[in-house]
Amino acid sequence: MDRRAELAEALAHVEARVAAACAAAGRARDEVRLLAVTKTFPASDAALLAELGMTDLAENKDQEAASKTREVAGLLSADRARALRWHMVGRLQRNKARSVARWADEVQSVDSERLATALATATRSALDVGDRERPLDVLVQVSLDADPGRGGCPVGDLPALAEIITQMGGLLHLRGLMAVAPLGVDPGRAFERLAVAAERLRADYPEADRLSAGMSGDLEQAVAHGSTCVRVGTALLGGRGLASF
Repeated sequence: MDRRAELAEALAHVEARVAAACAAAGRARDEVRLLAVTKTFPASDAALLAELGMTDLAENKDQEAASKTREVAGLLSADRARALRWHMVGRLQRNKARSVARWADEVQSVDSERLATALATATRSALDVGDRERPLDVLVQVSLDADPGRGGCPVGDLPALAEIITQMGGLLHLRGLMAVAPLGVDPGRAFERLAVAAERLRADYPEADRLSAGMSGDLEQAVAHGSTCVRVGTALLGGRGLASF
């Protein structure tokens, strides 16, 4: 089986899982975005997924994404490339903000005031020189286990960080929350807690209605608890990532 056929088969399988999860939760399929996490896989795979109809791709390291996004654009028709939305889903260092602001449509891993400030400054610069055309959409990454090694804003600190983001002169658009289920914990219970935090955020910021939760192994539980975006890598692309990343 060639790579295009392999990806098409995997995509159909994942789509069926998401559709079934939505049906089980009594939700419409179009309420949940499928985000293909292409980290460690070549630009050719990302381009094939785009040609198969994927419009949302994600990376977790700027050093890989900055070049890959350009390469993918070169492999696609102009219309297809323009239709793509790129998401940053990994932990982000402030010194990478300038680069990320050039290629990302959305950053899902904002977890501190200092990072938000760096992204706002970088977005202003990118807008000024024409590297981007609109403000940067951001999600606040929530820590559900208080593990500093995994990143994320503690649940109790969410209101303060949300307010800071909305005071960045319109450079950042607060769109919602993102989280990863903690290791060794029932994903359903973790996502239930996340759903409560998301509901509280929406009460204060109605436009912050995106909830990014669920990956290859737990997307069903995430959809059951209100996820509007599942981030799928392994189930789509397999385990043959590039050793260089």
